[in-house]
Amino acid sequence: MTMRLHFLILSFFLIRGIAAPSPRKYEHIFNFGDSLSDTGNFLLSGALAFPVIGKLPYGETFFSHSTGRCSDGRLVIDFIAEAFSLPLLPPYLALTKGQSFQHGVNFAVAGATALNSEFFHEQKIGAILWTNDSLSVQLGWFRKLKSTLCTTKQDCDEFFKKSLFVVGEIGGNDYNYPFFIGGSIELLNSMVPLVVGEIINTTSALIEEGAVELMVPGNFPIGCSAVYLTLFQSPNKADYDPHGCLKAYNAFATYHNNQLKKDLEMLRKKYPHTKIVYADYYSAALRLLHTPMHHGFYGGTLQACCGGGGPYNFNFSARCGHTGSVACENPSAYLNWDGIHLTEAAYHYIAMGLINGTFTSPPLMSPALGDK
Repeated sequence: MTMRLHFLILSFFLIRGIAAPSPRKYEHIFNFGDSLSDTGNFLLSGALAFPVIGKLPYGETFFSHSTGRCSDGRLVIDFIAEAFSLPLLPPYLALTKGQSFQHGVNFAVAGATALNSEFFHEQKIGAILWTNDSLSVQLGWFRKLKSTLCTTKQDCDEFFKKSLFVVGEIGGNDYNYPFFIGGSIELLNSMVPLVVGEIINTTSALIEEGAVELMVPGNFPIGCSAVYLTLFQSPNKADYDPHGCLKAYNAFATYHNNQLKKDLEMLRKKYPHTKIVYADYYSAALRLLHTPMHHGFYGGTLQACCGGGGPYNFNFSARCGHTGSVACENPSAYLNWDGIHLTEAAYHYIAMGLINGTFTSPPLMSPALGDK
C-alpha cells in the first residue's frame, strides 16, 4: 500500500467519524420506540398503513433488501449495537420458541405513540393511527419476555446490570398525527406533559423491573423535516431560521425536550442507584444541518433523497416507494431519506455522537454508579 493510499483511507475514516470497536460494556440491549428504531415489528404486526417499507429502495444501502427499517440502511440503534460488539437487535414479533435473543430485543414499532391508542380515539383521531402498539404495549411485551430471561431477583439483577435500555425516541408520532390533520401548536403544547409523563412512567417501570442503565432520547428538530416543511410552508421569511427550518416547530420540539430533561432529572433523584442518560437527538441532527459539507452531506440537507418532487422532494401523492417516486443515486450524501426519516449516513453520525458522549448527558460510556 502506498503512503498516499494509506493517507486517503485514514482520512476517509476520520472524516466519516467511524469509531473503533468498543469493549463490550453491555451484553444486552432492549429498545422501545417508533419508526426511528423499528427493525421489523411494524411489518410483522400485519399493519398495512405503510407497506412500502417492505420493499426496495428501503434497506438498499446496507442490507440490499428491505428489513422493515424506515431508512435506506441501518438506524441509530443498529450502530449502538455494533459499537458494543453486539448483533443487530431482532424485532420482538420475530421471536419464536427456541430462538436465541440472548443479546437483547427490539420492541419498537413504526407509527407507535407514547400515549395509549385510547387517548387518540377519545380525541376522535384514532382512525389515523398506524398501529395500536403504543409504549405501554411494548412494556407489556418486555414483561412477558422477562420471565424467559431470568427467574429469581438475584438472576434478574445480574442480567440487567449488563443491559442497556433505550426508551425512544418516542412521542414524535403523538404530535405528528394531530399536526398532520391541522392541529395547532397551541393545542399540541397541552399534550406535551401527557406525552412526557408516559415516557417517564415507562422509564420508571423499567427501573422497577430491574433496569440499571437507561438512555432516553429527545425529539428531532421537526421544523427541519421535509414533511413539515412541505405541509407548513409559509410565504413569510421570518418563519424560517437561517438554515431554512421552521422556527415555530423547532421551538415546539425544544419545549418537549426541555420538559423531558426536567422530568428525567427528577427521576434520577428518585432512583439514585441508576444511570439515566438523556440523548440529545435535536442537537446531534442540528449539527449536521448547520455544517453539512463538513460531514460529507453535499447532496441535500432539507430535501429528501427518496420522493416524488416538490421543493423538498416530498409529497403525499408520490411518497418514497410509491409510484412516481425516485430514490437518489447516493443516499449517503443526504440527511433526509424519505421526508420523515433520515438516511443511514445521518443516523451513523448521530449514533457516534451519542456513543462518544458529545450528545449524551451523562455520557453513555461513563461508568455506572456501581462501577465507580
